[in-house]
Amino acid sequence: MHTPPPLAVMDYIGPAVAAAIFVLIMSLVREPARRSFNAILVAGASAAYLSGGLGPWEVLYPAIASPAVYLGLRSYRFIGIAWLMHSAWDLVHHLWANPIWPFMPTSSFGCMIFDALIAVWFLAGAPSPRYTARVPSGATRE
Repeated sequence: MHTPPPLAVMDYIGPAVAAAIFVLIMSLVREPARRSFNAILVAGASAAYLSGGLGPWEVLYPAIASPAVYLGLRSYRFIGIAWLMHSAWDLVHHLWANPIWPFMPTSSFGCMIFDALIAVWFLAGAPSPRYTARVPSGATRE
């Protein structure tokens, strides 16, 4: 029987900080490349756990995630759904299987937090920060 490793405060804070950095960097990528790139990214993440300790069940997850990933090519909401699905798979691995990074026993738990947080951003439509600058009348923006 697999026993989940004990968690420390940084197992919560580290992934949350990483998710914030991911969102800040990714919000700088222009459309439509941002949506396409992130659909491809979540597709790759779907195969991250192959050989992760659940035997043939590992093949089932990428097959189940594929429709959401495909629909993510046109919709941030589906990218968010795919990341939430991956987050749930992270939890399964944290509780019952091998961590995503063998050298870090709590990595699946951290991945669960990271994926869930970025999923919220995608479900919100992956907004970019809006910078508004006042332009003096008669002046033009360059």
